[in-house]
Amino acid sequence: MTVRELLVEKRPAFSFEFFPPKTEQGERTLFETVRSMKDLDPAFVSVTCGAGGSSRGKTLDWAGQIKNDVGIEAVVHMTCLGRTREELREDVAGARSRGIENILALRGDAPRGDATAPVEGTCRYAIDLIRVVREEFREACVLGACYPEGHTGAESRDMDMVRLREKCDAGLDVLITQLFFDNSHYFSFVERARAAGIAQPIVPGIMPVTDVSQVDRFIKMCGATMPPSLVSRLDAAQTKEDVVRVGVEHATAQCKELLANGAPGVHFYTLNKSPATRMVVEAL
Repeated sequence: MTVRELLVEKRPAFSFEFFPPKTEQGERTLFETVRSMKDLDPAFVSVTCGAGGSSRGKTLDWAGQIKNDVGIEAVVHMTCLGRTREELREDVAGARSRGIENILALRGDAPRGDATAPVEGTCRYAIDLIRVVREEFREACVLGACYPEGHTGAESRDMDMVRLREKCDAGLDVLITQLFFDNSHYFSFVERARAAGIAQPIVPGIMPVTDVSQVDRFIKMCGATMPPSLVSRLDAAQTKEDVVRVGVEHATAQCKELLANGAPGVHFYTLNKSPATRMVVEAL
């Protein structure tokens, strides 16, 4: 089933994101976590890929296993930076052959330490991948990323919205936001998107704080900010358990407000761990 259908069928639609493990033990832990969260009735699970698409083949395999063996609808992340259209067609065919109907189309980052520009004849932007998916797999649901506080590489927030509208016009069905900790950013972004003619569902992305230093790294990478009230509460936390409690309470309050004001669901960035996300979903 496609995500666009699931967002209608499951109200609210909760979904979980996982990243590729690097070891066999990590892979076993990943599937233990995914299976343990099945009782929460997620609408879908998404599987990311490494920088430069470094785990591309495994990402497809894991997404296929989640859908066909675990029994949860899967979204596979695909990146296109520096890749040819023929290579992208092969990826799309790989998803299709595994029964995967949902593709999150991303530009992606260059492999760490590789500052070279994409060579001529290769793709540079997410819109290139969106067009390939639409040509090769018309019935697929194509998802895209959006940034309530602005993409770090955008010339301006206005141009960021222009580019997003172009991606939507090229064939996006659903948008999922980058993580944020202040709901005002989401509500303002949705308002601006609708004014720009973007009608696609916009699913908020939420990350319950469980490790301050880890979240700080994510914030620096994606350009998100934390409200002073949350920073103060985390600074006052004396133990790891206190940090988790504060993080879960804040994420739960965020989700309640988002859902009460029309968000179609919540996409949780789990960091491959289930306890905090489970506590939030059960509280909802």
